[in-house]
Amino acid sequence: MIPEPLKKELLARVASAITPREAAVDVMKELQRHYGWLTDEAVGEAAELLGLSSLQVEELATFYEMIYRRPVGRRVIHVCDSISCWSVGCEAVMTHLQNRLGVGPGETSSDGMFTLIPCCCLGNCGEGPTMMIGDTLYGRLTPDRVDEILEKERAEL
Repeated sequence: MIPEPLKKELLARVASAITPREAAVDVMKELQRHYGWLTDEAVGEAAELLGLSSLQVEELATFYEMIYRRPVGRRVIHVCDSISCWSVGCEAVMTHLQNRLGVGPGETSSDGMFTLIPCCCLGNCGEGPTMMIGDTLYGRLTPDRVDEILEKERAEL
């Protein structure tokens, strides 16, 4: 159940939008932040807040790769595998992360800390290979730099 202060905030965002669909991603991301992922309950709550059907919210949720419809780790690592990052070694970064975390693409580490997800583009083409953890973008990755970033992320939790 959505806490009342969050519900009021989300309703205000929806009211200030030109159309409810304009606020849909923002509402889903906030509910995801609250629950840790966009649960079935959250889809229903978003639909109610937006005045849309649950199916309409589900269609939007499954379109966006940064909306998670299943549980994820405390930190989600998106590794860009676009042509720009591929040409400068994203496959090596992905392999290193898989080995380091003991997971495959789309899986969560046994400690529940990290979920590893390949993604189409992070918009950081000139700094590839690139990954994003939470809202932080990291470019010009090497295995050593990835290890440093993971240690920093673990320390912050």
